[in-house]
Amino acid sequence: METILELFQRSGLANLSLGNIVMFAVAAVLTFLAITKQYEPLLLIPIGFGAVLANLPLADMGAYGEGIIALIYDSGIKTELLPPLIFLGVGVLTDFRPLLGRPLTFLLGAAAQLGIFAAALSAAYLLDFNAKEAASIGIIGGADGPTSIFLTSQLAPHLLGPVAVAAYSYMSLVPIIQPPILRLLTTKSERAIDMPQAIPVSRKAVILFPLVTGIIAALAVPSATPLIGMLMFGNLLRECGVTERLRKTTGGALIDVVTIFLGIAVGATMDAENFLTHRTILILILGALAFSFSTAGGILFAKLINLFLRKKINPCIGAAGVSAVPMAARVVQRFVSESTEGKVNPLMPAMGPNVAGVIGSAVAAGVFLTLLG
Repeated sequence: METILELFQRSGLANLSLGNIVMFAVAAVLTFLAITKQYEPLLLIPIGFGAVLANLPLADMGAYGEGIIALIYDSGIKTELLPPLIFLGVGVLTDFRPLLGRPLTFLLGAAAQLGIFAAALSAAYLLDFNAKEAASIGIIGGADGPTSIFLTSQLAPHLLGPVAVAAYSYMSLVPIIQPPILRLLTTKSERAIDMPQAIPVSRKAVILFPLVTGIIAALAVPSATPLIGMLMFGNLLRECGVTERLRKTTGGALIDVVTIFLGIAVGATMDAENFLTHRTILILILGALAFSFSTAGGILFAKLINLFLRKKINPCIGAAGVSAVPMAARVVQRFVSESTEGKVNPLMPAMGPNVAGVIGSAVAAGVFLTLLG
């Protein structure tokens, strides 16, 4: 009897806390949204399961312990390895032709980073976050999970769980968050603006773009080079036409493997002790603020540009400047199409600021690292 009692006392059941149970519920919600709503399932399912592992008492499966997940976290996230590898795969999967065909939309991608700095300043000056924590929270407004992880792991690793969950959650909630903002900030006549076909883009241009952009961005903001460099390298593999095997590997098997390890390691940072604090609630609120301001920033800047253009652009495409590729562009296209009864479908115009937003959020992270790292 004493042996059975001792076994029970050393079991996870005997050491289960209320916080562990709450985190199981959080993980269940993430998994439910991933499966039933298909909200970023490739990321939310590993994150959710990682959170379950981290909250199993005595199992030592958290990111901050000494088990196998801690090994993945230490070697993949603390060393800044996994997020740049994600960017390598994203580069392979990204077509920059819509951006090159309408270079003006590059400005919309930059303007859509407004929320990053709005949330960072709010966190630093209105709440009890230091500068590094505020920057890590602000980057949520870029709607780019790997960038958020890359920056937070260096500036505020203790906030990695809440920041990553907020970033990926708001990325998955783009179809819910953006339409009300689009409806509020645009008129029916603005939504009805049809945009002509973009100028043709030569093969030489799409090959030179990753080379030139990578060099310029690295020289301007060296801290952004791990992300921008890998993004542009991946895009060069896509466009050069002579590395088909590398393109297939980086855009397929490699990015899938990295996504698994990144997701489960991030989820494993969500142990009850570190996640269940009042700061997590504040981060989620500030993340929503950042994302909303980024969406509004892109729209309002497009409206400002229209004051100086003879051929107006549809300001709705500015909302796609957040770097949730390609979901944000599809949300804009669906919203405009429904508003105009199918007469206007600006998917390709919206892809320009959408892919520009990937570059913009990475540069913003590099700026924060330069100033605070």
